[in-house]
Amino acid sequence: MGQELKRKTTVIGHRNPDTDSICSAICYANLKRLVTGDEYIPGRAGHVNGETQFVLDYFGVEQPKLVEDVRTQVKDIEIRKTKGVAGSISLKMAWKIMQENNVVTIPSVREDGVLEGLITVGDITKTYMNIYDSSILSKANTQYSNIIETLEADLIVGDENAYFDRGKVLVAAANPDLMEFYIEPHDLVILGNRYESQLCAIEMGADCIIVCEGAGVSRTIKKIAQDRGTTVIATTYDTYTVARLINQSMPISYFMTREHLITFDSDDYIDEIKEVMASKRHRDFPILDKNGCYLGMISRRNLLGAKGKQVILVDHNEKNQAVAGVEGAEILEIIDHHRLGTVQTMAPVFFRNQPLGCTATIIYQMYREAGVEIEQKIAGLLCSAIISDTLLFRSPTCTSVDERAARELAEIAGLDIEKYAVQMFSAGSNLKDKGDEEIFYQDFKRFTSGKVTFAVGQITSLDENELKALKPRMLAYMQRSHETDNLNMIFFMLTNILTESTELLCVGQGAVQLAAKAFHLDQDEETEKSEPVVSLPGVVSRKKQLIPELMLAEQM
Repeated sequence: MGQELKRKTTVIGHRNPDTDSICSAICYANLKRLVTGDEYIPGRAGHVNGETQFVLDYFGVEQPKLVEDVRTQVKDIEIRKTKGVAGSISLKMAWKIMQENNVVTIPSVREDGVLEGLITVGDITKTYMNIYDSSILSKANTQYSNIIETLEADLIVGDENAYFDRGKVLVAAANPDLMEFYIEPHDLVILGNRYESQLCAIEMGADCIIVCEGAGVSRTIKKIAQDRGTTVIATTYDTYTVARLINQSMPISYFMTREHLITFDSDDYIDEIKEVMASKRHRDFPILDKNGCYLGMISRRNLLGAKGKQVILVDHNEKNQAVAGVEGAEILEIIDHHRLGTVQTMAPVFFRNQPLGCTATIIYQMYREAGVEIEQKIAGLLCSAIISDTLLFRSPTCTSVDERAARELAEIAGLDIEKYAVQMFSAGSNLKDKGDEEIFYQDFKRFTSGKVTFAVGQITSLDENELKALKPRMLAYMQRSHETDNLNMIFFMLTNILTESTELLCVGQGAVQLAAKAFHLDQDEETEKSEPVVSLPGVVSRKKQLIPELMLAEQM
């Protein structure tokens, strides 16, 4: 039977996440948990930058789990929890388990949970059709307990945990005089109620005698058997039935497949394992965890009803900014404050998009609307996100709603908002120990306008000298990135928070001209400069001031 999975929902922001993206994911997941009682997990689609890490450390909150791909994995679907069995169980018991559970494959699992092998219906049926020699029972190292169970027998003399591991199986149909010629030491002898035959088998060194048809075993025979170390088993079955059934007592370990097993990891993506499953004739495949321990079985049928992962997107709504695999996910909600982009959904979703400076402001409103009290650390995270996205209310994207929300949240969190903002921005602009690649992709977003694909990165700082030192490093890195990132143009904003201005670095054919056109500058004059840099006083917002102007200019 399959296990009923309680589905969880991942709340996640965009790639190269900023403080708003991370804090909004944490706070909205918290709100959804409190309101619904269901499992909502905050995620992040990329590296946490210095500013955001300062915020998380300040309020004692862990980083959300890194989620690099939201394609459906094996662990997201219902797998059949066929119980693992010991390799020592009999073929008969394995067959019974298969019939009771309506399965054709059962796994053999060690006590520590590691998969040993697989036994299938086909493996068991082959044991009936194949002709084995009379030593097969001992070659398979069959435990007496299996023989007793298979024959529904009683142990009269001996140890049921011992093994029949030498000798052949034979039926004592002849008289005792003739038996002496074909019974050898260590054999297992199937016989009837004749005292002479029982005694002869023991004296000839048989390791086990099976007395059929419910015949009694005398005290003398028991005593002699004990003295000689012979196991005595009694069953109500006749000799024909015993001879027919006894091979079913052999352990599955002798017949199961051990080598070249096709297994899947619980973290495997189902669109990748489909091809493997389609190319093999097996009906069932074992699922293992990272330690190689058995979890369950999966079949092609399990994949038919596989559902995408449940996700809520915050602080973005464009596919090229979303976590990988989002096109196959089940998007439940989108909470954002950006322009409408290209994320397509399979079904209607709850979509809340407001022209505010920060997603966290919207989430603050939703806490209030739901009547949920905002605890101190949640208030601190939401406040930090608003400070970050609005550059402490300097950004043109900032509204009176954002500022009012931030100040109310600062009061709950016990923050001196101006002093805290300086600490936070300083942590974010501390670039001394960071490499060019880390700085470049710290806050980096891709956009498409018509046939043109471009990207814009941004660094905000309180330190003018730091931004000046960064300029040649970023220009050099942008040239290299342009050759490998498959983009027509790349722009990078060096934004000075104090002077509320940006130096825009431009790489790619026509990039400087597009920026000049967007901001009504002299294109010839900008092109003739030794550095591909456009000065933009009063421009600090990528979302509201730069991107719309670039897109408008490109389409003209």
